[in-house]
Order: sequence, then structure tokens, then C-alpha cells
Amino acid sequence: MASIDANPPSGTRDFLPEEVARREHAFATIRASFAAHGFAPLDTPAFERLEVLTGKYGEEGDQLIFKILRRGDHEASGDADLALRYDLTVPLARVAARYGSQLPTPFKRYQIAPVWRADRPGKGRYREFFQCDVDTIGSDSLVADASTLAAVTDTLRALGLDGFRVQLNSRKALRGLVEAYGVDVAQESEALTALDKLDKIGLDGVAAELTERELPAAAIAALTADLSGDDPAGAIRERLAGSQTGTAGLAEVDRVLELVGDDQPVAYAPVLARGLSYYTGPVFEVVHDGLDATIAAGGRYDGLIGMFQSQDVPATGGSLGMERILLLLEQAAAAADERRAGPQVLVTIMDDETAADAVTVAARLRASGLTTELYTGGGRLKLAKQLKYADRRGVRVAVIRGADERDAATVTLKELASGEQRTVALDDLEREAAALLDR
Repeated sequence: MASIDANPPSGTRDFLPEEVARREHAFATIRASFAAHGFAPLDTPAFERLEVLTGKYGEEGDQLIFKILRRGDHEASGDADLALRYDLTVPLARVAARYGSQLPTPFKRYQIAPVWRADRPGKGRYREFFQCDVDTIGSDSLVADASTLAAVTDTLRALGLDGFRVQLNSRKALRGLVEAYGVDVAQESEALTALDKLDKIGLDGVAAELTERELPAAAIAALTADLSGDDPAGAIRERLAGSQTGTAGLAEVDRVLELVGDDQPVAYAPVLARGLSYYTGPVFEVVHDGLDATIAAGGRYDGLIGMFQSQDVPATGGSLGMERILLLLEQAAAAADERRAGPQVLVTIMDDETAADAVTVAARLRASGLTTELYTGGGRLKLAKQLKYADRRGVRVAVIRGADERDAATVTLKELASGEQRTVALDDLEREAAALLDR
């Protein structure tokens, strides 16, 4: 009989208990932080009607939508009518259009859930991954944009991350930039796509791509000169002063900078574009210098919800790049030599006769608030084997209660890290175990 390949599908992963514990701890921290900023939880289906998703992500994005073939009698047609969600923003827009009258205005929500991209898997890239989004629907005030930035940066700090900076721009400023450099509006998308790659391919690479896309040579030369100067942001600000649209975009950027204040690491990034086509106002990316990668991003998308109803609804939001953030947390844990996230206490079983007593002891410890596992390995109940198991699980304290301890109404507590053990009265079990864990 041929064996079945036990590997997960390409671009997906299995998460073992230690990884799940780390991820769930991060998700809990994120939920608490977003809730502290007044955002409420929302959940949506893993798949949507295909028409809901297509046309929202640009040509390249639409090609990465995971389509679901029709079922039953229609399966042989090869047609699709459903698709796995590509992100959490478009489903939110559908929800806002469907339940708008039932939602408060503004509606502030967060969502933590997996999304799927029919991408070519590579190092650090997956077809299935989690997004953590925070959004405000129904407010055209830039206070909502600044609040989104504050929620994102506060959440990153709550996770224990530092060494990040926020790049801020406006799609209006970018539209003015294209106008100011004499680029035809029909080439705006091509120009912004190339400019958005500046951090990845450098100025020479951007110039080469702009040339390949047949943008005016004079515009490329002027833009290259400004971006290679001592003050690129200042040079582009001067260019935008001659564009009404560009001036309005800069006013948005400056207002958000004013609202977030000097405590946030936010700065104007003149060529930051963000790839998704539905952005309409301020856009941002959070870059981590240690990872040299974007770990969060977002922006204003006032026209997206209008695709599902007769009128536009203003909206703004941000998304955490969970896979990169979890990588940073894993690196930090390794650097700190963090112990595995297992239960605090393991109650050992010396023999079959003491099993019922061990169950009672474990229940007492759990009732006192300590995470406690009862050894269930079976077989020959060797203490050394149980202690080895406890160490592998990251347990800090083992409880040992053999015949001598039962006769004397005592219990032995062993701290695994130091090897120290003490015998205490059974009545003092919870207090003494807590004291060991507090050291």
C-alpha cells in the first residue's frame, strides 16, 4: 500500500503546541490592546462570493484570489462562484453595507483571522496566514486615521516590540506628485507602482522601471535628482506646492502628524504608495529596522464600501503583519532563553493506588489559580521519566506524593530549574506552590 505524503500543502504550516501557545498569547495581547482603544470584535466567513472579492485588489491581486469551484452538477464546468477571503477589509466593507443601519456610527471593529493568497510560496511567504485588522467605518475625520496609528503602535509595544518606525503619506499627495512631475494621469498607477518599490530596489532600480514603463525622461530625471538629494521629503514638498491636489494631500499628512504627536515614531515618506488600489487618503507602513521589513500597514479607503451600496462611506484602518511579528517575538524569546510555555505545575503519580489522590491534589492546585497538569503517561510510573516529561513541557514545579507523604499528610514540591525540593504540610500546598512560582 502506497504511503500518503504527510507534509501540509505547499504554503501552509502545522503549528505544534509551543508555537500555538506563543501565537495565542500574542492574539490575546492584541485583542486586549484593540479593545482598550474602543474597537469591538467582528468575525466573517472564511469564503465570500467571488463577485465580492474581484476588482478590489488591482489586477495582480485578483490573480491571487483562491477560487472555489462550483459543486455538484456544475463541478465539471471548471467555473468558480466562491473564493477564500483575500483580506479582512473587503469582507468588512460588505458587512458595513449589509448591516449599516444596525451598527453605531462610527463603527470601530477589529478582526483576527486567517486569509488566503494563491501566491507562489517562498521563504517567509505563505498561502495561508493570519491578519489582525483594526478599522473605523463612518468617520471622515483625520482623528480616526491618527487613532488607527495610535492603536497599531500601542499594540506593537504591548507585544514587547520596539525598533520600529512609521512611514506616512497620502494618496492625494501621490496624485499631486505625478501631476507635479509632468506624468500623464493615465500613467499614474504605473508610476506609483514603481515608486513604491524604492526601499526594495533602490533609486536606480526605480529609475530603470520607470524608463521601462515609458514615463517621460524629464520626469524621471527630475524625480531622481530630488530623491537623491540631502532632503528628499523637502524637495518633493516644494514640488507639490504647485499642485492643488498635492497641497491637499500634504495637509492631510501634516494634520495626522500633528494629531499623533511627538511621542509616536511617525514621519512623512513622500513616495510611499501602498499597493492596494482602494486607498483614497492617508496611507502608512510600519517598518521594523531589525527585520528590515514592513510589520503593519493601512490607510483610508473612502470608496470601498460604496461598491456594495448606493453611496460612499468613509473608512480607515490598519493591519498587523502577524507572521513577521511572530517571527520577531520568537527571536526575542530565543534571545532571552525563554522557557517553553507549559503548565506551571505537574502532579506526578507514584503508583495506581495513589492515582485518585493525585487527581484530587491537581484539582486543588487548579482551583487556586495555578495551571496544573496531571501526569497521564501510563506504563511504568517511574519518577525520573515523569520529571523529564515535566522539564520538556516547561513545567516549573513538580508535585510528588508517595506513601510516606500520604502517611504524614505532607507533599513534596520540586523546583525543576534549581533541583531544590521541599516537603510541606498538605494544608499548605497551594500557598507553598505559589511561593515557589513567585520566586
